[in-house]
Amino acid sequence: RALGCRKAGRAVKAKSFSGMRCSIAGALELIGDRWSLLIIRDLSLGLSRYDDFRASTGIPAATLAARLRHLAASGIVERVRYQQRPPRDEYRLTPMGRDLWQVSLALREWGDRWDASGFGAPTVETVDRETGRPLRLALVDAETGEAVPPSRSILRPGPGADDRVRRLLDRADRAA
Repeated sequence: RALGCRKAGRAVKAKSFSGMRCSIAGALELIGDRWSLLIIRDLSLGLSRYDDFRASTGIPAATLAARLRHLAASGIVERVRYQQRPPRDEYRLTPMGRDLWQVSLALREWGDRWDASGFGAPTVETVDRETGRPLRLALVDAETGEAVPPSRSILRPGPGADDRVRRLLDRADRAA
């Protein structure tokens, strides 16, 4: 089920990407929306409780509850009871959710490069724990482990590609 957004004061159901033959569309369907990415960010930083998410993001209570339900139903987070009376739960990233660290890091790097926050400087940096030197995401050869410059990368049809995907990639290759 797609999550809704607001348009001119009324709720609008977002188009579902389910069934689309695209890993990006499928990932967006599972993640949900921008609030969900902030919840995933906070879970990655060690927050786990509802009130902590509210304080960190300013997300409305009903929106937070809906996003947590969606992320749990998608298999990205799990809900764990930590107190019986009164009943209290916390949330944890599943292995599937933990794998989103690269997505978060890529968004942060892009946001830093283009000053998406509008504050003029990054608020967080990724550094090597041992040397303190800055780190960045890179394309890496799966066999050798060596970094590959983006200019050498191309997209090719994968095992799940259909004719539409093949045509799209062929068109992109011709345009390059």
